[in-house]
Amino acid sequence: MTEGSDDAKDIEKLYEYGERLNEVKDKSQHAEDYENIIKAAKSSSVKARQLAAQLIPRFFKYFPGLSVNAVDAHLDLCEAEELGIRVQAIRGLPLFCKDTPEHLSKIVDILAQLLTAEENVERDAVHKALLSLLRQDVKASLTALFKHIESVDEQITDENLRERTLLFIRDKVFPLKSELLKPSEQMERHITDLIKKSLQDVTGAEFKMFMDFLKSLGMFGEKAPPERIQELIEIIESQADLDAQFNRGASNSKFFNYLNKHIFPVFDKLPEERKVDLLKNLAESSPYTSPQDSRQVLPAVVLLLKKTMPRRKAGEEMNFTYVECLLYTFHHLAHKAPNATNSLCGYKIVTGQPSDRLGEDFSDQYKDFSERLNCVEDLARATMKKLTQGMVEHNKALAAAASDEAKASIKIQKQNTTTGLRTCNNILDMTQPLHSKTPSFIGDKRIDLSWKEAVKPSATSTAAAVGKRPGAQNGAGNNPSKKGRGGGCTQTQPSNRAFDGLPYGGRNVGGRGRGRGRRGRGRGRGFR
Repeated sequence: MTEGSDDAKDIEKLYEYGERLNEVKDKSQHAEDYENIIKAAKSSSVKARQLAAQLIPRFFKYFPGLSVNAVDAHLDLCEAEELGIRVQAIRGLPLFCKDTPEHLSKIVDILAQLLTAEENVERDAVHKALLSLLRQDVKASLTALFKHIESVDEQITDENLRERTLLFIRDKVFPLKSELLKPSEQMERHITDLIKKSLQDVTGAEFKMFMDFLKSLGMFGEKAPPERIQELIEIIESQADLDAQFNRGASNSKFFNYLNKHIFPVFDKLPEERKVDLLKNLAESSPYTSPQDSRQVLPAVVLLLKKTMPRRKAGEEMNFTYVECLLYTFHHLAHKAPNATNSLCGYKIVTGQPSDRLGEDFSDQYKDFSERLNCVEDLARATMKKLTQGMVEHNKALAAAASDEAKASIKIQKQNTTTGLRTCNNILDMTQPLHSKTPSFIGDKRIDLSWKEAVKPSATSTAAAVGKRPGAQNGAGNNPSKKGRGGGCTQTQPSNRAFDGLPYGGRNVGGRGRGRGRRGRGRGRGFR
């Protein structure tokens, strides 16, 4: 009876403190009342502590000298054994920032740590509190949240906390992007930069989640300028474990998966230089593709090939380097999954599998593909005639050149013309086997890609470098590493710029590993 009476007295006093602070104008004169409210956080009475959880944040802004004690007491309430006290304390956390926004980042950090709560009602309170602070200051709140995702300066994040934070961002923040990300241009850039930092160490599912979100932003939308699309592609490429898998001669599923899902859909928006870079990487990687990857990527490759190969000569231009890359890729992918070309190109290849689709009529596809092949061959032969005549003119000019500078310039033109002739020859060698309804696909290395012959290697280096990508034969000592990602970037010989009008950088982004430990964050006490 006495214990219940004491609890009632404690609660009555708390109400008295709260009413007095609520009524007086100069609240600073009643610091003792606020101190008594803070002390009530350690009361043995559950109801008294619940009431303290309401009153501490309500009058927090009036007593800056007691801020550390107030927050420490409130955090104790957030960790109370009683669920009701914890939920009440969590609901009060945003009030610490309502009139004192300088504390917002710290409170968001505390709330993020509480995302690991197991009780649904408690976790729901954390979600609502965080959303309240996001609406108050989205930039500061997002920055504080993403600190629990990033792996910076070799710090180790608590994995459970990191995953809960990711879930909150995915389920609660991303769906509200149109409401929260204002002004849109500034905040879309801010969250993009935060995501790019976080991508230093992510799983495949996390990467897909972030990429799907980025592609939904206005800055990367349909009207995005080329530099924005380029930024998106570089983000994708930075995750492709291309060099590590290529050098082992293994199937590069990750690379082709990224191409199929993220690069091919925006290919038309890419800068011209990047298009050639990607197509050459694609061609060089295609001999090492698994049958499963080949089947998945072939539809996109055939679609690009049809866009690149004109159907009629009149009034249409053709980029010969594009066609060489895509035909080479097509042959190697189709060699691994031949019956996939039945529905794509109208071929009749029997493997005995349901995917042969021999009972369906794909004659229109065959007619279209054949007409494009014929057009490509006509254009290639006409171009070879011009290039051959140009070579005669180059030889005459070289013989007549008086200065070393003039001779050097003519030699470059001759080299470009030679590369152009190789490109046309390669195209003709690859189109001719495709005219049959049951064609043979080139699955070996009998075709030497034109740009790889720009500089003839010695006999010794040729034997050592067969089948390797540019840079793979150079040895690790000549390939500077990119921190945390495996191999760095290498340069191949330039392509025929006079012929295709495009420079080639041959950038190959290396791999990276994941691997995490655990870091105990400990709750952030006070605002020191």
